[in-house]
Amino acid sequence: MTDISPHDTGSLPSPNGDGGSGATGEFVQQWRNAAYNCFSSGHKFCREVCPVMQVTRNESWTPTAFHANVVAMEQGELQLTDIADDYVNCTGCGACELRCPNTLFTGDFYRFRTRTVDLVKAMRALAVDQGIHQPGWQRWNLLTDERSHEPVLGEVPVSQDHVRDWSQGLDIPVGGESILFVDCEAAFYRTSVPRAVAQILRRAGYEFGLMNEQWCCGGPAAEMGYLEQSQRFARHNLDDWRAGGVKRVLVLDPHDYITFTEDYPKYFGEEYDIEIVLVVELFAEMIADGRLAPSVPIERTITYHDPCRLNKRKGIWQAPRQILSAIPGLTFHDVDRVTQWSYCSGGGGGLPIEKPELTARISESRVDKAAQLGVDTLVSACPWSERPLSEAGDAKAIDVVDIHELLAESLGIEVGGRRGQ
Repeated sequence: MTDISPHDTGSLPSPNGDGGSGATGEFVQQWRNAAYNCFSSGHKFCREVCPVMQVTRNESWTPTAFHANVVAMEQGELQLTDIADDYVNCTGCGACELRCPNTLFTGDFYRFRTRTVDLVKAMRALAVDQGIHQPGWQRWNLLTDERSHEPVLGEVPVSQDHVRDWSQGLDIPVGGESILFVDCEAAFYRTSVPRAVAQILRRAGYEFGLMNEQWCCGGPAAEMGYLEQSQRFARHNLDDWRAGGVKRVLVLDPHDYITFTEDYPKYFGEEYDIEIVLVVELFAEMIADGRLAPSVPIERTITYHDPCRLNKRKGIWQAPRQILSAIPGLTFHDVDRVTQWSYCSGGGGGLPIEKPELTARISESRVDKAAQLGVDTLVSACPWSERPLSEAGDAKAIDVVDIHELLAESLGIEVGGRRGQ
């Protein structure tokens, strides 16, 4: 496993740090320049697009505060124990990074982007390294370690024995050059989504299999600060891919996509040569070249919810709209300023686990914005966003539908499985 360089100003602190002031001092040195850049700027751009700030108005939970704390730690005004709890209040959406003046005014020329999401992850990892735990996150990761999958909120049984239950009756082989990785939320709770994806791939003649022993991707553990666990799970999955001759991994969940394209390369360096394919982009290509031809009209008035990890973090916003434009019968009302003000569901960054009430408020705000467009359906491409959005949508009589399921319906495919409601 490749070590993450301590000289990288955005790198996460080692889980084997020397503890006490030494580890904290090293952390401050890694992040001080970024912190001063933010602290000295003082703009409100980042605060006003932060989904947590929008519903709480708590200045201690803003991107500016997250950076200012590093300055205060360097000056000896704050200790890690004073501020660790504040860093729970971030969904990892990345809106602040896009709206930061340092990104807006220098990014195009210098290819620079403020890295608040990485700072939050690093601070959480430092806290765990120093024995400071959030109770919900600690329990979640202990259960994930025990079951090799995230426990998934609710009463759904989660274990290695059930990870492929969603594929019952589909006769999907194990192994092959291309495999479909199904995130824990979809594999155990929202099984209609992977069933839709698998059957659409079959319709297009795309050959794929499943992992021999799929574990959680490890991304949520890293987001909550449990870096050693994340790396251990990543090692297992990469070894499983290698043993099965896998060359490419198809992913339907944006959180997995971020983990496989950002975290795994940091962990493994040149050893990591797996191609990662986002299913939404693949389906858009298949529609464009005629391998998929949606023909069943779907009479709905919709808007699209951009998953933060696709739009804000990866700049992927066109492919899902290409899919929706190809489905007959839809009346599509898009949100304003798609590439700048993409909204958040509150379903990321471990927030639903530690503060479900805050996630609910953010989802309610998102559904309110959809209701203002006069739609009856909110379409998403992220299983983790669909649970809180569905709960908020019930109060507004707005149905929340996954884009893969919608495409399958227009292709005349009977999906089956659980929609998680």
